[in-house]
Amino acid sequence: MKSLIDINSDMGELKHLLDNSTYAEMMQYITSINVACGGHAGDGDMMLAMVMMAQERGVKIGAHPSYPDKENFGRIKIDMTSAAISETIAEQITRLNEIASNNSSLLTHVKPHGALYNKAVNDEEIAVAIGTGVKYVDEELKLVGLAGSKMLAVWQGMGFDIMGEGFADRTYECNGTLRSRKFDDALITDPGIAAEQAECMARNENFTAVDGTALNITVQTICVHSDTPNAVEIAHAVHTALQP
Repeated sequence: MKSLIDINSDMGELKHLLDNSTYAEMMQYITSINVACGGHAGDGDMMLAMVMMAQERGVKIGAHPSYPDKENFGRIKIDMTSAAISETIAEQITRLNEIASNNSSLLTHVKPHGALYNKAVNDEEIAVAIGTGVKYVDEELKLVGLAGSKMLAVWQGMGFDIMGEGFADRTYECNGTLRSRKFDDALITDPGIAAEQAECMARNENFTAVDGTALNITVQTICVHSDTPNAVEIAHAVHTALQP
């Protein structure tokens, strides 16, 4: 089923979501996945499962690298040099790329995870380090980042094709950044509300930040997290709302 815009989801992070068929069910409603590749989560078996599942369903496969910190699920900033960030990014992508290529699949994109993603939004040095790591593997890979952020401009300047990302299941601050997960209202778990926000983004219409400010962003992909409560229902509602 076609969608008005790419719908992506972060996957391969939690075994129970594989075992209870959340990943399989969500793949009915999305067009690309971002696979955890050993930094914050994921191992060879999970990466293989995600690659094969996506291949079977015609879903695009991307890498979801992060700070190398499984203990904190990659959601806390780690002090690393730019060179070390580039190195771990390259290592994580390479691991997934090898599994994909060994099973007749290709990676199409890279989307950083968690704290690394959030830091790169406004930190040019970290954004460059991420881009450098990707270049070590394949400079043809697209880079996915927060719509309207500095990270996209940095990556575009490095020669990458970029995709501005919006979030169906996350609330926003008035400056266009994501509401921190430390707040109870950071997640949108109501499928109808998530679908409405996604449709506004896809059609370049205004939606509302947590303080009531009207926001308008240009996106090429919209994320529904696989670990958000009601994830399958949200993905279904978003996909339905984004029918062309």
